[in-house]
Amino acid sequence: MTESTVTGAGVVAPAVPSPGCPPPHPAPRKPALVLPPGSCDAHCHVFGPAEVFPYATDRTFTPVDAPKEQLGALHNHLGLSRAVIVQSSCNGSDHRVLLDALASGGGRLRGVALIGERTTRGEIEELHRAGVRAFRLNFLPHLRTAPTREEIDSVLERVDGLDWAAEIHVSGRGVADHEHLIRSVPGRVVIDHLARVDITEGPGGTSLRSLRALVDTGDVWLKVSGVDRISRQGPPYADAVALAASLVAYAPERVLWGTDYPHVNIEGAAPDDGLLVDLLADIAPEPELLRRLMVDNPADLFGFPPVP
Repeated sequence: MTESTVTGAGVVAPAVPSPGCPPPHPAPRKPALVLPPGSCDAHCHVFGPAEVFPYATDRTFTPVDAPKEQLGALHNHLGLSRAVIVQSSCNGSDHRVLLDALASGGGRLRGVALIGERTTRGEIEELHRAGVRAFRLNFLPHLRTAPTREEIDSVLERVDGLDWAAEIHVSGRGVADHEHLIRSVPGRVVIDHLARVDITEGPGGTSLRSLRALVDTGDVWLKVSGVDRISRQGPPYADAVALAASLVAYAPERVLWGTDYPHVNIEGAAPDDGLLVDLLADIAPEPELLRRLMVDNPADLFGFPPVP
């Protein structure tokens, strides 16, 4: 992380983005795939502008600014009319940037919060009124120390009665290592980014066995986003697309998809979001599967109005 610095004139200079936080793709292609009306980007982020919404001083990475206007323009370009904005760890539990984005959405946006130990029930109710419908638990060491059982129980107590989902962010063997904990979380649970499994384990690997077992409970949903993160082949990510497609076919009623824009903490350049949309033709190759993935499932989980 590179902190902001004060110049000789006393002006705060913007923080330099961290390695692994490239700018978004400069010219994403217009997707050939026409998405159904009401399609939702169920996982994206808003960053900054930092001079208005400063990043947390204890953050572990500094992103490139990607404000709400930039995200909205991308969604228009891709044919997405709804979105779920996920609060990033670089903002911590200061949700001003999320609240600002949700207020501008005209009912088209929902949010996922990060509930800190000092987040009050009143603040949580404000987030709910604004459109937040889930909270996120990070188990990735580059983002924070994994939450303890006591911390998770504290969050669950403070969100009680709001019908929020719990979003779980793991990687590698994390879905297997935390399977018992994930099973113990009441209500609906969403596992982010294909659990960021090590795809070289193969379909019979420990992580994928745990992932399918969790989905079989009926309470666990899965985001089939992040094919660019787990692929070992690079664009067009055929190995990861095949995995995503198999999981959509396995549990079509409990899968979601998102761009993960603007793609922080990655290796190399940011992926082409237009390509990511076009890959949905292989991930959900039938019209009914595509509608469930992009429209019906996010409407159910995040409380969007039904689309005729």
